[in-house]
Amino acid sequence: MLEIIYQDEWLVAVNKPAGWLVHRSWLDRKEKVVVMQTVRDQIGQHVFTAHRLDRPTSGVLLMGLSSEVGRLLAQQFEQHQIRKTYHAVLRGWLTESGTLDYPLVEELDKIADKFATEPRGPQPAVTDFQMLAHTEMPVAIGRYASARYSLVEMQPRTGRKHQLRRHMAHLRHPIIGDTTHGDLRQNRGAAANFGLDRLMLHASALSLNHPVTGEPLVIRAGLDAVWQQMLHQFGWQDQIPDVPRVEFADEAVQDKPTE
Repeated sequence: MLEIIYQDEWLVAVNKPAGWLVHRSWLDRKEKVVVMQTVRDQIGQHVFTAHRLDRPTSGVLLMGLSSEVGRLLAQQFEQHQIRKTYHAVLRGWLTESGTLDYPLVEELDKIADKFATEPRGPQPAVTDFQMLAHTEMPVAIGRYASARYSLVEMQPRTGRKHQLRRHMAHLRHPIIGDTTHGDLRQNRGAAANFGLDRLMLHASALSLNHPVTGEPLVIRAGLDAVWQQMLHQFGWQDQIPDVPRVEFADEAVQDKPTE
């Protein structure tokens, strides 16, 4: 059973667990448990995707209950009218907050994009990030006598593939558990010593105008057991407040971000 955060007659939002595929893919034909089919079975009707979360990422996943609403939601995502908030645990101490404007070359998958043409040149990619907390743990990992970590909140203004992972790696503070752009030795150390055995990236909230009613809506996803344990271990319990999962409020939706 998946946690249904919000549902009305037009749309449904769930808290996607890390490790789940959003829908069946020929990349993993043996995988039988996927979000779309599970939600369909839970609520007894078809759902239509509007956006995606990578398999290792947890958090808010929003779907339409009709193809038309799914299309309207997808349009809002494509036009960057939906504000997305993520939290992540990074390697090292991130000492500043700000906006990273760093173009990214399209990232092709060796299997999924086997027959794709060569990637285009660098595309605009902008991420707002805010440093929330640091910690230093007395555990030697690699050549360092202790392990340092940072908790960060991020809002991507654009939607490039693996944008947040690649942007944090560009700052030399890769997300813990990132097997593609991260630090393998640090990932292994974080898993062995602190139980961080997954990508520590969580889609915390979506802020949007309801595609049918127009009401400003904020949908938030709670943190799983790995995150909760980590917050306790690192003394970060108060850094991500426990707020209502759903809010209807005029101030909830920000102005459309510019690229």
